[in-house]
Amino acid sequence: MHISGQTRVFMVIGDPVAQVRAPVLFNRIFQQHDIDAVLVPAHVPAGRAASFAREVLGSGSIAGLWATVPHKPALLPALSGIDVHGRRAGSVNAVRRAADGTLEGALFDGLGLVGALAHHGIALAGRRVLLLGAGGAGAAIAAALLDTPIAQLSIHDLGDRARRLVERLQSEGSGPRLHAASADPAGHDLIIQATPLGMNPADPLPLDVERIEPGTQVFDILMKSATTPLMRACAARGIEAHAGFEMLVQQVPAYLEFFGLPEVARAMRADLSGVRQVITA
Repeated sequence: MHISGQTRVFMVIGDPVAQVRAPVLFNRIFQQHDIDAVLVPAHVPAGRAASFAREVLGSGSIAGLWATVPHKPALLPALSGIDVHGRRAGSVNAVRRAADGTLEGALFDGLGLVGALAHHGIALAGRRVLLLGAGGAGAAIAAALLDTPIAQLSIHDLGDRARRLVERLQSEGSGPRLHAASADPAGHDLIIQATPLGMNPADPLPLDVERIEPGTQVFDILMKSATTPLMRACAARGIEAHAGFEMLVQQVPAYLEFFGLPEVARAMRADLSGVRQVITA
């Protein structure tokens, strides 16, 4: 990798940040397409994301930020513009400097989910969707699902998180039928698991798999290429289930386009096999 005085520098910020794979992936893309740019990790303590973004993106050499936990919602105070999915969900995972020097953000998690479903041949038209989890990931997914032809979106979470998300989404006006719901999968034909359950071996399953109706499809967004506990339980009943790493794969072209690399984004959309190899390595 050649670093020059003209190299565009991108940063991925998180707390922690040691686990992120974005630098490995995007630096390989930059090299393959002869782009004078580099993506580096930056550990930014919780509560400092907005001030960090304002200061760092004031430099002409810093071209943009990727954001991971816990900074996606915390970046909003620094932004003058937010895309529709970021506004709906209340968070962003990419920030760039506009021509006038202000900062604008976008959220690609939900687009990644919709793209992953399409990759697996899961059609959305007329679907009755149960979304488990109304946190950051769940909100991003719900924000994107509003733009799809699903018939119904039921959202479940503890406390009043699901209700508050439904109310925020309903303020958008038209879209599928929305309501807060229990975790009972009966009456749904697509289940999206967007809670942390399954990350630890002792975690319970997020729903009663025995209540899943035949023909239902399940997508577990845990970022693993291996099977998750929910996927194994579904397989035991003959229920089709998929892992969440494809969500990351499908976001790559959107990031590249957002950061001013449309030709590379088109190349990635045409063939994402190399991205999958890096993410699953």
